[in-house]
Order: sequence, then C-alpha cells, then structure tokens
Amino acid sequence: PSLNGNNYSYWKTRMTIFIQSLYQLWNIITNGPEIPTKIFNGQKFSKLDSEYNELDYKLLQLKAKAKHVIFCALSPSEFNRVSSLDSAKEMWDRLMVTYEGTNQVKDTKINRLVHDYKLFTMLENENISSMYARFNDIINALKGLGKVYTNHELVRIRKILMDKKNFSKKELKRIKGDTSKKEKDEKEVVCYECDKPGHIRLECPNLKKKKENLKKKAMITT
Repeated sequence: PSLNGNNYSYWKTRMTIFIQSLYQLWNIITNGPEIPTKIFNGQKFSKLDSEYNELDYKLLQLKAKAKHVIFCALSPSEFNRVSSLDSAKEMWDRLMVTYEGTNQVKDTKINRLVHDYKLFTMLENENISSMYARFNDIINALKGLGKVYTNHELVRIRKILMDKKNFSKKELKRIKGDTSKKEKDEKEVVCYECDKPGHIRLECPNLKKKKENLKKKAMITT
C-alpha cells in the first residue's frame, strides 16, 4: 500500500505484516541496522570499505533493502519527508511520530478511540455493513497505536451490536404490527348508538351531543 497522509493506520498494519514476512528487514527497521565493525586492542571500530567480507556485504544489502521497501510504499510527499534520513529505522520512527505523535499524544488518541469503542452504537439509518466498517476502523486504529483487543472482547461487542440491531428490528415490527392491528380492529368495531363503524358507543359523537343537550336542559330548568 502507498502512504498518502490519510491512511497511516491502514498503511502501518499492512506494512508491518509484509515486512515481518522478511523478518531480518523487520529487525533492522525496529532495532536499527548493524554496521560492520572490527575489534582492535579490545575496542570496537567501524570497518573500512576495503575490509568488508561477504557477511558485511549481506548486512549492508539488508540495510538498503529495508529502506527500499519503505520508499516503495510512500507517495511523493511522504517520500520527501523521510528521504534525507540514513536508516529505515529513522524513516519508520519519523512517520510514526508524524502520524501518531509523541507518547503523550499517542495516549490521548488511544483514550479517544477507546471512548469511541466503548460507546459504539449503530447510527440511525445505518446498515450493518457500514456499521461494521466503522467499528473495524476504530479497532484497526487502536491496533496501530498498540492497543489490541482480544478476540473474545471483539466477539462480545459484535454480539451486543447484533442484538441491538435485531432488537430494533423486532421492536419496529411489533410496533407496526400493533398499530396495524389496532387500525384493523377499529375498522371492524360498530357503535350501537349510531350503528356506524370505527368507534365504540362511549366515543360516539351522537352520544356526546345528547349529553350536552341534557346538560343545557337541566340548566334551563333550574
């Protein structure tokens, strides 16, 4: 994948898996490259180019290959950000600080994402596919920052979300069913005061008029 400035979490996850398939490169990126050295009078010195042996050349090739792997996965603007650095580790760390921030900034981002994770719920008019895509974006972002949830936790939260979704559907169906049944029942009801359908005697307009007339007559009489 190519890092374009807007997809760092996705890029980092993909690149980590890819580079770990060539674990010597991953070791160079995370721990720094080994420099060919020699021991002289009990002290360690860097070797001259003329002193390199076959093993030294292999180490240098791995160092260059680690840089090459990262370079090939960067957009032009991201390439310019790290092209002057000497090692793949420096490049990797620079990108990490740029997009994840210092440890303090990183912790702040983790707290915000954990908050989103704990309060995650389905949005109105959102389908299941969109809901899971949004949920997985949060999980992947947390994973990129080093916060990983177990499969048990993820299965639990997904089950809760599905239960909420199913509950909402059942409730909506029940409410619609009750409303339809009520409307149907109302149509079948016939008032025995006026013999018209749609209401019972207590709700009959004719009965209400009769009661009002009786009250008026009573007031006139008194």
